[in-house]
Amino acid sequence: MPHPTRRRLILFGLPLLMVGIAALTIVYYRVSPATSIFFPKCAFLMLTGLKCPGCGSQRAVHALLHADIASAFLHNALLVVSLPYLALLIGARFYIYFHPASTLRSTLESPFLIRTYFTIAIAFWIARNVFGF
Repeated sequence: MPHPTRRRLILFGLPLLMVGIAALTIVYYRVSPATSIFFPKCAFLMLTGLKCPGCGSQRAVHALLHADIASAFLHNALLVVSLPYLALLIGARFYIYFHPASTLRSTLESPFLIRTYFTIAIAFWIARNVFGF
């Protein structure tokens, strides 16, 4: 059973987090990052003229919220491909919280998987600047 302090955090912190996520989702759904000055621009792109692995993520999220997967993939393919793994990691966090003896964490957060994802992100970074996608 979770510690009483952790239980309070879940009871009060989790709803606040969910409200924050819902508010951000509404903002990203209603306001296009491509045309709004409200959203920050990529500092790396502005300084170097090169796209970082995260460039286009805001536009990709906006497109995904409008069920436009093709457009989201064009904005940032790495983000779209990473979403299932991210969902798995988040789900695993909740599972591990209630089942601390589980080996799921060591599997999903193994050094091999972390290095593999890092290598994929670096390869994507290089490829999108060399091949222009």
